[in-house]
Amino acid sequence: MWQTIGLSLLGGVMGGNAFPHFVHGITKKRYPNLTGNGPIPNVVAGWAGLVLATLFIYWAHGDRHPAAAFGFAALGVLLIGLFHAGPGAFGQPEPSE
Repeated sequence: MWQTIGLSLLGGVMGGNAFPHFVHGITKKRYPNLTGNGPIPNVVAGWAGLVLATLFIYWAHGDRHPAAAFGFAALGVLLIGLFHAGPGAFGQPEPSE
């Protein structure tokens, strides 16, 4: 059960974090990223995050505890979303559109 909770939470956080990077990258917008703020580093970071999120969710074996798997993955997405909406990554100001 703890494996399902931990890996589902990590999968949710990774997926929720990867999504804005991938979207900003494919729309050719700048977005704060460790490897550079341009579109290509963001597409790569978003893609890698989505792959890792998929692996974490797979390794969580959600079929054993489906309610916990779904709940903690959703919690992970919410937590990373609140982080990005609040202080944001690297303490950066809001990106200009």
